[in-house]
Amino acid sequence: MIHDSSAMRSTPARGPSATAVAVAGLTALAVAMGIGRFAFTPILPMMQEDAGVSIAEGGWLASANYLGYLLGALSVVAVRIRAARAIRGGLVTIGLATLGMGLHHSFAIWIALRAVAGIASAWVLICVSAWCLARLEPVRRPLLDSTVFAGVGAGIALAGATCLAFMRVHASSARVWVVFGVVSLVLSVVIWPVFGAADRVPARRPPRRAFAWDRDAIRLTVCYGAFGFGYIIPATFLPVMARQAIKDPAVFGLSWPMFGAAAVASTLLTTAVRRLVTNRRLWIASHLVMALGVALPVIWPGIVATMLAALCVGGTFMVITMVGMQEAREVAGERATGLMAAMTSAFALGQIAGPISVSYIHGAGGTFSAALLVACVALVMSAYALSRTASAVSLSRPGHSGVS
Repeated sequence: MIHDSSAMRSTPARGPSATAVAVAGLTALAVAMGIGRFAFTPILPMMQEDAGVSIAEGGWLASANYLGYLLGALSVVAVRIRAARAIRGGLVTIGLATLGMGLHHSFAIWIALRAVAGIASAWVLICVSAWCLARLEPVRRPLLDSTVFAGVGAGIALAGATCLAFMRVHASSARVWVVFGVVSLVLSVVIWPVFGAADRVPARRPPRRAFAWDRDAIRLTVCYGAFGFGYIIPATFLPVMARQAIKDPAVFGLSWPMFGAAAVASTLLTTAVRRLVTNRRLWIASHLVMALGVALPVIWPGIVATMLAALCVGGTFMVITMVGMQEAREVAGERATGLMAAMTSAFALGQIAGPISVSYIHGAGGTFSAALLVACVALVMSAYALSRTASAVSLSRPGHSGVS
């Protein structure tokens, strides 16, 4: 179990400043998610070009990463380790696994490396959330909370922009993997001292009780899993879809940086929006906007629709992540840990199913249309399910700032 909670906080005199905590969290999530998980997305078109990777093989590589993420999320509960140590180890593992992608050319080794990177990414995401938010809670500055989670979008945007630059000079996908691996290790060294500060006092964890499963808890879990399935198809294959619409890398290469930039902007803007609307209504609206983005390339083929899809999906996936976890706390209260774990597992399962379904559906029809329509339907149905809440209080209370 992770040894970190709100009961273990550093004092201002000994620990890092709130700003340092937020920036370190942003950087760690940029490495874990922007590189450890999603750098594969903009690199995939390059791997198709110079390594002969097919769409089906790309789906298996993506699913290996998502399976690793699921295993990592489950193992966090079982393994006893301090959060800061888990973050450091996870960041180093991501850097080495990413570096290995450029140094080896065996598909079997690639599968193993992507799985390892997924495990480490889950550790970093969960532990950074626990470590940073526990230290930012006394400060009561919601913008710093959002800054931490903006690291996901920032990492995606920077990884996409870097791949675009390498495509312009016709660099190989192997070289890009090596560069990302080195960058991951360098950034890990830079933020290493922050996660080592004031982490020497054992946490006193309160006794944990399992939450009671009810209709609303099941609804949240299933809908969060549908979110994982719905967003992961464009999140994995968006640059490939853009490349099918237009061959100029200077154009199709912009899709992934746009996705990340939308994620950064929406994460920061959500702080203000949540003062005006409930978490549940914001979650519902985000599912519908994402569904529109997923369907756009099907109903309006072309590069414009693909770019709009990047904005719609990129602008909602981190919003859903934040408000989904907050809604879990509202529904389960002090027993929210079990519900959050169930939602995260359902999300990971949805991510695994998405790319695998593409490998079969795409292979049968030659396009992404069928898979995207299935994802759209899943998102719309989940939005409807969320609207059929069993708790009227949940829809009437104001949104809360911060993420748990």
